[in-house]
Amino acid sequence: PRFRPSSCRLSSYDRKVKTMADKLIITAALTGAITIPTQSDKLPYTSEQLVADAVACVKAGAAAVHIHARNPETGQPSSDPDLFAPILAGIRASGVDMIVGTTTGGGMGMLPTERLRVVPRYKPEVASFNLGSMNFSIHPVARRFKPEDYRFGWEQAYAEGTKDFIFRNTFGDMETFAKTMAEHNTKPEFEAYDVGHLYNLRFLLKEKLVQPPFWIQFVLGVLGGLAATPEDLIVMKQTADRLFGAENYRWSVIGVGYPMEFNMAGMAAMMGGHVRVGLEDNIFVGRRQLATNAQLVEKAVRIAREFDRELATPEEARAMLGLKGSAAVNF
Repeated sequence: PRFRPSSCRLSSYDRKVKTMADKLIITAALTGAITIPTQSDKLPYTSEQLVADAVACVKAGAAAVHIHARNPETGQPSSDPDLFAPILAGIRASGVDMIVGTTTGGGMGMLPTERLRVVPRYKPEVASFNLGSMNFSIHPVARRFKPEDYRFGWEQAYAEGTKDFIFRNTFGDMETFAKTMAEHNTKPEFEAYDVGHLYNLRFLLKEKLVQPPFWIQFVLGVLGGLAATPEDLIVMKQTADRLFGAENYRWSVIGVGYPMEFNMAGMAAMMGGHVRVGLEDNIFVGRRQLATNAQLVEKAVRIAREFDRELATPEEARAMLGLKGSAAVNF
């Protein structure tokens, strides 16, 4: 057929999507299940603290927050779905729009069935989906503190115990997670800690358990996974491109620790990816300078601006990721 230049012009809708795709999504991971309260007095773990931090992070420039629950008295990580209720309700009551993603990774000692309960109960827009079993440890952290330094009695054994912790995510678990998230129209946020995890996602795709476009977090710097280096990030990006096609997924990067969190943020801003920051992954905003969650977001915003990356609003990020919207959640 004869070539028609007009046929290559973008429609107004395509132009809108392309413009949004150039914007950077910042996710704030507020507390996690691996940072212990002794490491930082700025770590939130009550519902009031988590709601306040979520609001502050969005006002600072984040489009999304990633939520774990903890015992509000001791700060110990928990998968009890009842503990998520005041956090999620508080975020809703704040009136500040944000994408709220819940963990299904939980923490040490939690069974996959326990970690998944939050999805059918609250039907979030997004939930984490870990792509493989692995060693996952913070036991070197325990060496930094004397027994009398710990704020709570559970912390020392918890940190030391991760030396023998296997983070379970079998193919059977992943099948259950995929079916549950599909049933409740919750978008999986695929957590890939190593190249093999991307091949696991490829297998899930072949089994028709998941479908693109994917939202993938490259989790770099965990003891047990790939390091947070430019070389490792590039390997992950090239592998995902080869397995799925660059047009079939969006990616974000998590750099665990300081300064890796911000090194990876700069790489992502330069490479067209997206960024996760937060006290789940890193407690410092500068050398030996403890941070709040909002300060970590503010620094990621400054990095984005240095690379001329505009920030995605929550509504723009929803469109980019194909989310169902906050009206369809159960909180």
